[in-house]
Amino acid sequence: MTPASRTADTTDPAPELHRRWAATVAEARGSRKPAAPGGAPAPDPAPYADNLLSRWSEPHRRYHTVEHLAAVLDRIDELADHADDLTVVQLAAWFHDAVYRPDRSENEERSAALAERALPELGIGAARTAEVARLVRLTVTHDPAPDDPDGEVLCDADLAVLAGSPDQYAAYAAAVRTEYAFVPDPAFTTGRSAVLRQLLALPRLFRTPMGYDLWEHTARRNLTTELDLLGGA
Repeated sequence: MTPASRTADTTDPAPELHRRWAATVAEARGSRKPAAPGGAPAPDPAPYADNLLSRWSEPHRRYHTVEHLAAVLDRIDELADHADDLTVVQLAAWFHDAVYRPDRSENEERSAALAERALPELGIGAARTAEVARLVRLTVTHDPAPDDPDGEVLCDADLAVLAGSPDQYAAYAAAVRTEYAFVPDPAFTTGRSAVLRQLLALPRLFRTPMGYDLWEHTARRNLTTELDLLGGA
């Protein structure tokens, strides 16, 4: 399966995402009796899925959409053997762009704070909640430490879109441009070129062995092509 294969799939992802969310929350609660702070029974996870999916469906989003969430979860499935706590990585995927405004710089921090509020209410323990928030904040840099397998899985899954086919990558780049439609072309070209150069300067884009083998070469080719088209080579 290619990283952006969902692009051509018109099936509504919401029912499957609801199922996945319920299963992930149940796994995160583990054998402990689910309870919210104060000892009250933990709430039904379904309304939390509704809230998250409504965030991912906001009209100003063109790339950071429900489809992106579904794609990241799919890539996490592919990289699951590398994770230390797969459930934590899956929860972090749900929250990593739950708060997203392209004109703001604190999206990851606000997304992490949302996880820190919601997960204890759902009966998920403090250690896992803290780890989810840490992973969400890590997506600011996509630079996990070598001894951070869960960070490596989340970051690789989030960046896997860079390794789509030429048409898929072009659709991704166009969606990013649309999200930043309020930015004039010269400023966008300058900023986007800087992002592409920063990515290309990394020793490796993908930290997991599987992610590197599957996606590194294609992603670098796509990034270089976009930079060339922007006149920034």
